[in-house]
Amino acid sequence: MFQRIVSLAVLAIGLVPFAVAEGPQSTTQVIGYVFPQEQRIQPGDISPTAMTRINFAFTNIKGNRMVLGEPGDAGNFAVLTGLRKQNPALTVLASVGGWGWSGGFSDMALTQESRAGFIESVVEFLAKYDLDGLDIDWEYPAMEGSTKHFRPADTQNYTLLLKELRERFDLEQKKLKRRLYLSIAVGGEQDFIDHTQMAEVQKYVDTVNLMAYDYYEPGDGPITGHHAPLNTNPADPKKISASHSVDLYEHAGVPAEKIVLGLPFYGHAWGGVADKDHGLYQPGKAVPNLYASYGNIVSSMIGKDYTRYWDAKASAPYLYSSDKRIFVSYEDPESLALKCKFALDHHLGGVMFWDYESDPAHTLLNTVDHSMHEGSR
Repeated sequence: MFQRIVSLAVLAIGLVPFAVAEGPQSTTQVIGYVFPQEQRIQPGDISPTAMTRINFAFTNIKGNRMVLGEPGDAGNFAVLTGLRKQNPALTVLASVGGWGWSGGFSDMALTQESRAGFIESVVEFLAKYDLDGLDIDWEYPAMEGSTKHFRPADTQNYTLLLKELRERFDLEQKKLKRRLYLSIAVGGEQDFIDHTQMAEVQKYVDTVNLMAYDYYEPGDGPITGHHAPLNTNPADPKKISASHSVDLYEHAGVPAEKIVLGLPFYGHAWGGVADKDHGLYQPGKAVPNLYASYGNIVSSMIGKDYTRYWDAKASAPYLYSSDKRIFVSYEDPESLALKCKFALDHHLGGVMFWDYESDPAHTLLNTVDHSMHEGSR
């Protein structure tokens, strides 16, 4: 997965009001991450109405307990939960882990005792900050990840952790008289499925937030490619796509209505790419000091030295600069509208995106909002 300076996560937004207080959700979601890092969220920074759920990224694990990721995050939680005054249907979840902070999962989940201590800390945390549930972003069970701290037993322990969290949440929500939501962020390729027990895991979670992006990343392979195509281009050596990942998870036993399709609000850039097929599936290398948020793509690339191309087979846009020899894989309103349509047509649980801060003008957010509203009518 993309080893960016941020840890992977997701911001959940749903566009149909919730109908059930204590039972599992029965609505279409839009999920994504709000990831302020060390910044303080200010009133007015986050839309209260474009979302049914916000996943705040990230909380951390220390001493087998869930803790604030940054000291200022208490204030950030207060701003986010305050959005319920304008949108009572909005839910706010803490997302724990992510690419950079998943190193504590394996030890924490190892025994029933260590899991119980973590779950107790979660319940206390949710109560303290008035939150609606937890998103587990373990990258990745029984696999190396960024911290290289894992063990084969993670496969079974991942299931047990989610089962025990769900059981405790069921008890707590009887006292609270409202639902406590539990979700997971999952990798888009077969290896995540191979190292987990998804048919069993899905029983305990409200949504399986599918990170259907980072299929191609600079530095992870020798060639360029679409990092988040909706469909598989026959010319793609990897034969990957978001629709293929959805098929993999359904085949693994996850019901369509629990799968939430991930949308990236960022792109990837490769340098040293020859002007052949406008750089698609050509040798390339990572470009230093370039994080391709959608805001950055719009401000410094589109309409300047870069030409936009459309891959109709993959339903994906890309940019290429013949002068700079740079290839950029990204998402835009056209591709996102098609993905939203796919999610609705295939009766998925909705869509989610990473991350809110990457789309400062709300161009992509507004596309998702409109597409999910109009398509669900």
